Amino acid sequence: MNILLLGSGGREHALAWQLAQSPACTRLYAAPGNPGIAEEAECVPLDASDHGAVIAFCKAKAIDLVVIGPEAPLVDGLSDSLRAAGVPVFGPSQAAAQLEGSKGFTKDLCARAGIPTAGYVRTASLAEA
Repeated sequence: MNILLLGSGGREHALAWQLAQSPACTRLYAAPGNPGIAEEAECVPLDASDHGAVIAFCKAKAIDLVVIGPEAPLVDGLSDSLRAAGVPVFGPSQAAAQLEGSKGFTKDLCARAGIPTAGYVRTASLAEA
C-alpha cells in the first residue's frame, strides 16, 4: 500500500513511525515532513492547500491512502476534494472538521443540542472580551 502522510509536526512523526511499521505499507511519502519523519518516509514538497497538486501526486504515485494530520487542511476541505477524486483518505469531512477548527462553532452546537459545556462568550475583538 502506498501512503501519503500530510503534516510536519510531532503527531505526524508518530503517525509516520507507526505507518512505516505496518506490513501493509510498501511506500510512505510525507509532505512536507520534518527530519524525524524523513527517517521513516520520503519527504516530498507538496503544499496541502493546493488540492489539485495533492490529487495529481496521488494519481502519479498510485497512492492508496492519504492520512491528513493537521487541522488546517481538514478545515480547508482537502479530505472532501480527495474523496471526490476517488482517493481514499483518513480524515473527517470539512463539515465535521469545523468541530475542531472553530471553538465558537462547537460551543454554539453544544448549546443548541443541549450538551453540557462551560459558559462562554463569543467576541470579535480583544476589547469586546
